[in-house]
Amino acid sequence: MPPTPYNPCLWYNKQMKTLQKNFFLYTAIGCGLFVVMTLVAMLVYPGGTYSEPSQVGYSFSRNFFSDLGLRTAHNGQTNLASRLLFSSALTLAGLTLVLFFVQFRSFFLDTRRDQVLSLLGALLGIGAGVSFIGVAFTPADVHMQAHVQFVMWAFRLFPLTVLCFTLVMFRTAALPHRYASVLLAFFGLLVAYYLLLTQGISIESPQGLVIQALGQKIIVYASILSILIVSLGAWQVRKSAKFHA
Repeated sequence: MPPTPYNPCLWYNKQMKTLQKNFFLYTAIGCGLFVVMTLVAMLVYPGGTYSEPSQVGYSFSRNFFSDLGLRTAHNGQTNLASRLLFSSALTLAGLTLVLFFVQFRSFFLDTRRDQVLSLLGALLGIGAGVSFIGVAFTPADVHMQAHVQFVMWAFRLFPLTVLCFTLVMFRTAALPHRYASVLLAFFGLLVAYYLLLTQGISIESPQGLVIQALGQKIIVYASILSILIVSLGAWQVRKSAKFHA
C-alpha cells in the first residue's frame, strides 16, 4: 500500500487536541517550575533585608519575594541573577493564571448562571494574572509606587476570581466537589492575607517584618499548591469520558 500522504491540517488538529487534553497537566508543570525558579532565586540572592542590609544571603522569614526582583540587593550588590529568575517565574505564573482561568471556564457552560459566574471569574483571573506580570516588571527599588499598585490589584482580584469559581464548582458536578473545597480554603487564605497586607502589623518592627514576610510566602505557595491541585483534577476529568473538548 502507498504511504498515507502528509496532511498538515490533520497534523495540526491532532496536536491541538493533544494540547487541549493535556493543558491542565502543563499548568501543573508550570506551577512546579515557579517553585523551583523562586527557590533558586533565593539561593543566588546576594543578601540584605529591609531592616538589615548587612545580612548574608536570603532569609525566608525576613526577606520578601519582591526582594528577589530588586535591581540592587539590600546589601548594595547587583541582583541580576535573582532578578531574572524572579521576573521569569512571576511572568510564567501570571501567564499560567490567565490561560488556566480561560480554559477552566470551559467546564462550566451548562446553564446561564454558570456561564456568567465562570465568565466573571475568568475576566477577574485575567486581571489578577496581568497584575502579577506587572509586579515582575516593576522592581520595588525603581518603580515602588507601580509595584505596590500591581501587588494590591493582584490580591484584590485573585480572591474574587477564586470565589466565582468556588461558587460555580459547588453548583455543578463538572469536577468533584473536593476541588471546590480546596478553592474555598484558598479563598479564606487570600482574604486573610489581604487583611494582613492592608490592616496587619507594620514591617517597621522586627516582629511585623517576620509576620509580613512569612505571610507572603504562605499565600504565594498556597496559591501555587491550590492551582496545582485543581489543575491535576481538571486534567484527570478532561482525560476521562466526562469531558469532551
